[in-house]
Amino acid sequence: MATWTIRLSGAADSALDLLFPPRCAGCDAPGQPFCDRCAQLVAPLPAQICAVCGRPHATAVALCSQCRHGRSHLRLSRAAALHAHPLREAIHALKYETRPELAGPLARYLVAVFQAPPWDALPAPIDAVVPVPLHIQRREERGYNQSELLAAGLCRATGLALEPAWLERIQATRQQVGLSAAERRQNVAGAFTAHSAVTGRCLLLVDDVYTTGATLEACAQAATAAGARAVYALTLAIPAHGAHP
Repeated sequence: MATWTIRLSGAADSALDLLFPPRCAGCDAPGQPFCDRCAQLVAPLPAQICAVCGRPHATAVALCSQCRHGRSHLRLSRAAALHAHPLREAIHALKYETRPELAGPLARYLVAVFQAPPWDALPAPIDAVVPVPLHIQRREERGYNQSELLAAGLCRATGLALEPAWLERIQATRQQVGLSAAERRQNVAGAFTAHSAVTGRCLLLVDDVYTTGATLEACAQAATAAGARAVYALTLAIPAHGAHP
């Protein structure tokens, strides 16, 4: 009975796709959630970045001014692409328009970046991928955690372990959009707690967008406080002009 249910459900989905084909989140063309043309238009990260936080700069730097003057619990952070059209629209659709089917196509950018330097030269291998968690209330409203879907796509392609339960959001903070860098840090301060399983482990945090890095930093701080050996971060996108909202 369960098998027939799955087959009928799949047939229904196929029929719906024929009647109402999926539309590209980048250009609204019918046929694919994120069409091949838009996939080719995604802007890669420039070579001129900070070697630690991965923020774009006019010239490549070993340590940008923000990293130099602020202590971070993140050993290394990178983004897969620039937060610009058409990736910007696809991320918005994934987060706010109930388009979880976009996670698979978008996770391919995370995979491509992770399979290149500097990830192949880390002092110790990644033990687990931990998506930035949503508060339970927001997850119930959205129906899923977009960062967890992206992290799952990365893990399927790389064989890395996915451990979403190792980090928990214990405070229902306001949306970060529209807040200054200082306000973002204050907003997420103390918002996360880490499971004791992170003790001695090297973790890779995964999120959709790196803006100021406040959320990733708060997650890394919680993991470090719980005994994590090292915490790295990989995001899908980052603004083209630094990390200021």
